[in-house]
Amino acid sequence: MHRRRRTALALSAATLVAAPLLTACGGEAHPGAAAVVGGDRIDVATVQAQAADVRSAQQDSERSQELVTKSGQLTRVKLSGLIFGRVLDRAAKDAGVSVSRKEIQQIRSDAAAQSGGDEGVRTLMLEQRWVAPGQIEESLRQEVQLQKLARALKADLQSPAGVQAVGQALTEASKALRIDVNPRYGSWDDRKVQLSTYKASWIKQVTPVQGQEPGAGA
Repeated sequence: MHRRRRTALALSAATLVAAPLLTACGGEAHPGAAAVVGGDRIDVATVQAQAADVRSAQQDSERSQELVTKSGQLTRVKLSGLIFGRVLDRAAKDAGVSVSRKEIQQIRSDAAAQSGGDEGVRTLMLEQRWVAPGQIEESLRQEVQLQKLARALKADLQSPAGVQAVGQALTEASKALRIDVNPRYGSWDDRKVQLSTYKASWIKQVTPVQGQEPGAGA
């Protein structure tokens, strides 16, 4: 009788210990994490800091009120972007793709030539991608990385078939990373390669700047 009771208690204790692990970053297993990607944390503080940098830049803009009003999803945009960057890194690595410092400088130079200088680049990135000045280089790195991934896959990002091919590579990388998101931000969609609560597709996140707002359709 006593042995049976001790066994039952032991099973109950084991269940209680395991429960936080099942809840992942939404519970006790990863306190303070906005997401866990490939076993690595993306801290809430990191997401909040990125959002704060954008807010600060928006406040300095002549269109401050408009930009702040339109960027209500800013925190989710930043988290989605941080996760996407790691998925893109994995897909690029799997395809043998790397990006050099020279390539990033070249695309920034090209963007400046088309936007009226570096100030124009900063304005466009802030207004159309919600990217703060200190985040521009990483955003451009991802743009180069995506283009090179497409070339490695012999995919044309201007065609539906090419977008599908690159999207499949990103989906496979996403699944391999076993992404777990804190429920406060939604969940991660491997197929769309974005947060379930964020409706701008990956192709709009990292391809050349368009007139599309990052949170359009939300």
